[in-house]
Amino acid sequence: MSKPKVLISRRWPEAVEARLAERFDVTLNEADRPLSADAFRAALAEHDAVLPTVTDHLGAEVFEAAPRARLVANYGVGFSHIDTEAAARQGIMVTNTPDVLSECTADIAMTLLLMAARRAGEGEREIRAGQWTGWRPTHLVGTKVSGKVLGIVGFGRIGQEMARRAHFGFGMKVLVQNRSAVAPEVLAQFAAEQVADLESLLGASDFVSLHCPGGAANRHLIDAGRLACMRPGAFLINTARGEVVHDAALARALTEGGIGGAGLDVFEAEPVISPELMAAPNLVMLPHLGSATRETREAMGFRVVANLEDFFAGREPRDRVA
Repeated sequence: MSKPKVLISRRWPEAVEARLAERFDVTLNEADRPLSADAFRAALAEHDAVLPTVTDHLGAEVFEAAPRARLVANYGVGFSHIDTEAAARQGIMVTNTPDVLSECTADIAMTLLLMAARRAGEGEREIRAGQWTGWRPTHLVGTKVSGKVLGIVGFGRIGQEMARRAHFGFGMKVLVQNRSAVAPEVLAQFAAEQVADLESLLGASDFVSLHCPGGAANRHLIDAGRLACMRPGAFLINTARGEVVHDAALARALTEGGIGGAGLDVFEAEPVISPELMAAPNLVMLPHLGSATRETREAMGFRVVANLEDFFAGREPRDRVA
């Protein structure tokens, strides 16, 4: 019996590609460059499953032609880049990879928070440019993190891991804004308090960390109006999705002193970053490294393999989202 034919949209960790090759007829994207909509449309017509990543865009146009594929197995938690309704109309199931990247993404969020608060990016650039003249009492004075108030927007797995690090590691008071009520016993783990609305959280927090889903519902959730609700010295951290923050509004808030600083791992039009953001000295930027550890990237891939195996064996994949 022939193996199901699957396409991987980007290069994955070697161990994962090897396991996929054992079980399936695999087509690799050897160039490891983003595929176009036409390329994805062709892949859906020629393969039994297509395996995109969170930075691929599978809009309605990709699913227009009657496809051969019956499964889109996403490498990542977020799936707002996939038009799941268009996929469903063609009878295509969509899966993702939850659970396995929560800790490492929270680690990156805390990294950005600490770097922004302590002006680590500015300091590193100064040293590399040969401009450091030595220690002095007023040099690159930042903001203390321990004991401050952290507002977390979106209290799923990653948001809870961020709360764990903030509460137990830095003694921070944790405020939560979530679209649904969080169970009291979950909040109690971190001595956290759920607030009624986003504006209240923004106004009460020294640091705000975004862990909410992307997509149309949360596009520009943090816009000029919401940024104006933040304290002048507060910091915004985004490891969620780029579209959640209005980049131009954030650039203005940073350069005009509306907020104290920011740390971003994701961007609206990544890998393109606006010149205004690039010019903001009080901004720390990372190139979408949230899940970038060997352990996590392999675990994500093996989760995709498990979903594929379940699907082609006639079982319901554990990570079905649509």
